[in-house]
Amino acid sequence: MELLDNKTKLLGDDLRKEIIPGSKIKIVASFFSIYAYETLKKELESVEELEFIFPAPTFVSEGIKGTIKKEVKEFYIPKQLRESSLYGTEFEIRLRNQLTQRVIARECAEWIKNKVKFKSNITARGLQNFIHVDNSNKKIAYTPIEGFTAVDLGYEQNNMYFQGIMKQDDESYASFFFNQFNTLWHDDSKMEDVTDSIVEYISTAYKENSPEFIYFVTLYNIFAEFLQDSMFEDTFPNELTGYQNSLIWKKLYTFQKDGAIGVINKLEKYNGCILADSVGLGKTFTALAVMKYYSSRNKNILVLTPKKLADNWNRYKNNTKTNIFFNDHIRFDVLYHTDLGRKRGYSNGINLQNFNWDNYDLVVIDESHNFRNNPQFRDKDTRYSFLLDKVLKSGVKSKVLMLSATPVNNRFTDLKNQIALAYGDDVDEFNEKLDTKKGINVVLTQAQRAFNDWTKLPKSERNAKELMKSLDLDFSILLDNVTIARSRKHVTKYYDISEIGDFPKRLKTKSFYTNIANNEDTISYKTIYEELMNLTMGVYAPTLYIQPSKLSKYDKIYDIDVVGKPTLKQYNREKALQRLMTINMLKRLESCVDSFRITILNVKSASDKTMALIDAFEKNMSTNSIQELDSIQIDDYDDEDFDMEDSGTIGKIKIDFRDMDLRKYKADLKHDIQVLETLYDIMCYITPEKDLKLQKLIKEVSKKIENPINEGNKKVIIFSAFADTTNYLYKHLSKYVKDKYGLESARIQGSAQGNAATIPGHKDTDRLLTMFSPISKERDLIYKDEKYDIDLLIATDCVSEGQNLQDCDICINYDIHWNPVKIVQRFGRIDRIGSKNKVIQLMNFWPNITLDEYIKLNARVEDRMAVVNATATADDNILNQEEVELDYRASQLKKLQEGTLQDLEDVDGQITITDLGLNEFKMDMIQYIKTHGEPTSIPNGLYAVVEEDIEKNIQKGTIFVLRNRDDGVNIEKQNRLHPYYLLYLKDNGDVLVDHTDPKRILDILRTTCKHQLEPIKELCAQMNKETQDGYKMDKYSMLLKEAVNAIVHKEEQNDLASIFQKGSHVLFENGISGLDDFELITFVVVK
Repeated sequence: MELLDNKTKLLGDDLRKEIIPGSKIKIVASFFSIYAYETLKKELESVEELEFIFPAPTFVSEGIKGTIKKEVKEFYIPKQLRESSLYGTEFEIRLRNQLTQRVIARECAEWIKNKVKFKSNITARGLQNFIHVDNSNKKIAYTPIEGFTAVDLGYEQNNMYFQGIMKQDDESYASFFFNQFNTLWHDDSKMEDVTDSIVEYISTAYKENSPEFIYFVTLYNIFAEFLQDSMFEDTFPNELTGYQNSLIWKKLYTFQKDGAIGVINKLEKYNGCILADSVGLGKTFTALAVMKYYSSRNKNILVLTPKKLADNWNRYKNNTKTNIFFNDHIRFDVLYHTDLGRKRGYSNGINLQNFNWDNYDLVVIDESHNFRNNPQFRDKDTRYSFLLDKVLKSGVKSKVLMLSATPVNNRFTDLKNQIALAYGDDVDEFNEKLDTKKGINVVLTQAQRAFNDWTKLPKSERNAKELMKSLDLDFSILLDNVTIARSRKHVTKYYDISEIGDFPKRLKTKSFYTNIANNEDTISYKTIYEELMNLTMGVYAPTLYIQPSKLSKYDKIYDIDVVGKPTLKQYNREKALQRLMTINMLKRLESCVDSFRITILNVKSASDKTMALIDAFEKNMSTNSIQELDSIQIDDYDDEDFDMEDSGTIGKIKIDFRDMDLRKYKADLKHDIQVLETLYDIMCYITPEKDLKLQKLIKEVSKKIENPINEGNKKVIIFSAFADTTNYLYKHLSKYVKDKYGLESARIQGSAQGNAATIPGHKDTDRLLTMFSPISKERDLIYKDEKYDIDLLIATDCVSEGQNLQDCDICINYDIHWNPVKIVQRFGRIDRIGSKNKVIQLMNFWPNITLDEYIKLNARVEDRMAVVNATATADDNILNQEEVELDYRASQLKKLQEGTLQDLEDVDGQITITDLGLNEFKMDMIQYIKTHGEPTSIPNGLYAVVEEDIEKNIQKGTIFVLRNRDDGVNIEKQNRLHPYYLLYLKDNGDVLVDHTDPKRILDILRTTCKHQLEPIKELCAQMNKETQDGYKMDKYSMLLKEAVNAIVHKEEQNDLASIFQKGSHVLFENGISGLDDFELITFVVVK
């Protein structure tokens, strides 16, 4: 007898001595590894036979392979370990990372076919593990052993303190094991032959693998835990509802279907989801598919929409010819944002007096970013509080689907308020589901802090990518859990768009700088701007003229106590309104001379009326002289950002003239009236023939009609923020294009009363838009008997969102909106995936002054905040938060003039959440498993070869998918997929994409591997030639080493950067030391 300790005396060395040609070997062991074969290859190849028994069920027919079972994962992990150990146990990682397993597996499989038989115990009773060597004249037994691996042979380190293997060559002792083995070996009731399964399994390692197979093996490894959670919670769509057979589902593109399934999954798990796909990606249709799913389950659905977008939803709701999805029977109600809190009257055909708000299973909120959690005042619910308390939390437990291309502007509070609609008061339960280290409130507070720090960076360093890098890992996890957000760049790069066509090519943006009138008329923007800034706008702020001794009297009447805020002072609100009306006049001057004329008359009329009241009072001096002064409403500026809800500036103010400083009030009013009269006289001089901006527009429209940028396409859409401007343009353009070119025109302001057209019939918005864009709006299905064509559309921003007008190829901004997002949204009406146009054009009209003058004179962003700021505290002062806004505004306008601002992602300072989610990959994995079953017992280290794609910037190199063996090394780090690490290296070892951007690498894997069902023969042949059929893997082994070095280096950089941060645990963590800390899961070679 001899004792082998596997340190000074190795089991492998002893077997080398004892195994001779013709030996017969019998083994009972829990594991078998191809690396054990490799180390004893010479000896094992010479044996006559080897019989191997797994002491517990392994590779037997009762396995779970091929079905989705809702089992606790731990129940079958030991079996998986026994089976996967064929390619090496966890202690043989170093051998696997040499990437030679393909050659070893091929040779081992041949050896097994010729000389080895495997059987597995299929009973619940156990066996003692041993190795028995029969050399005819000598029999030897080794026991106990755990497995037949390079570790058990003593050639790789294990984690045991000590080990003792008894070598016994006493014949009676060895014969005992021999006889027991033989008895079991021939008992089919206890043993099952698994040799073929072993050979098939090992062959996986050396056969050529399809890229799609490797992609799904990668996903299965990374997201297996998600799979188990989702199957237990039953959060995936129930296909028995038949939603995939619906008309709306068949209308969706692949990326929209992925989005819809993801939305349903998130609604079921988190009770809410924000669908934030970029402009032009069809959020409405995706939402309708989700609504069809819930409608099929007999759920009640409410859509809340801005009034101007109501037609987008009503057309799919009613039993009308315009509803192309009528046969889907999607049942839902449509109300407006402004209806929330109303207790009487009718809206969209619904009587609100007896309306049951709390009976909806699903609430869909279009343009959800408009809901801000304003404080209550005068015991009145805000729209947000009414929605949260009376619609979502009361009655039926409602799920919430929010639609917005801009769910976050520059305050993370916007996002927080929207997410709060999903969880209501159950923040603890929501935090538990999120699986983040910190709660949602902490995550968003820290994100806001990071954003504030980012705004203080030099302009050259302030870009969206740097902002996202500075955000906490939990922020990405939060967004992944509750949002679906894809950009157009993502869709075109990572989806097969052959089914829908590409986005049209954008021609260089044209910017036109026009004077108000001819130079000899000496009327300049700058002169008029300066005159406007001299206006006191006293008519809008009567309380500012109340004598100090009388102020307390009115404070009690008009000052408002706001929940959680200081008192809202009436004079503050009026100051804000003064500034807002000044800015409003500037905007209307920029828009067109006629809109400016109308505003001058309105303000002058209000001032004249107030002067007349004062004159009457002074003549009469009656003691009953309390007068009612109207707070003038803002002009027709079509913008939800100027929603005056809860501001208190609209209504009637009653002030006793005896309490006012009438001398000063009259002086300011007289001054304003004189300035306004002068301005009006100047504007009246500018007739349409002298209006240079209008004449330039007419010239550009003519040029487009006569020389289309796409053959035969004469369509033009012109946007303005003001209805008065659209009236002016329609009056002068519609007749011109009709008389000269015989083309029809339409004006759309959001209602049949404000709409107009040169074609006969009713002026409903949906009908006019369908005649303007008949292909995208499917006129032949909806209005079969009408063949009118509208080629010129003049519209307010009521159609700048949610409309597909891609038949048109030129978009003209007649005035520049203060918010660059709005410009992108306008362009998004024609800049849409699947457009029939090869090219599209954006044109912008600007005042003819320098950009610096324009910024200084406008100061728009600051001024638009004035109304909100009147209610702010020092802790929540938006103006203080946005001290960099003028610089920001200048930057955006410059990009707009240069034509480089065309996507939401191009807006610096715009917090984009697109392309952060991992939902698509999870959905891919689920669909694959439904078709093929779970890819269990697949060896690690498999690879595929794919082709480079220069257009998509997919360069030659290697993508490695690694698993770190220590779960503790990612504390407060930036790898959201830990313990999995993905890296993309060039052939020279340079890192193309590091492990902190796993989403990008998964996108590359998806676009190169998915739908690639067979190995690419030419590329595989190149790989085999380069590696000598797998014998020479040095290059890829070195690249793997470089990948791990890159991870270690990056982690060290992160540690150094965070070592002095408050709460950092870096000094107390275990680090990543090198290659042996990682296990190679898969790799993809890009040739």
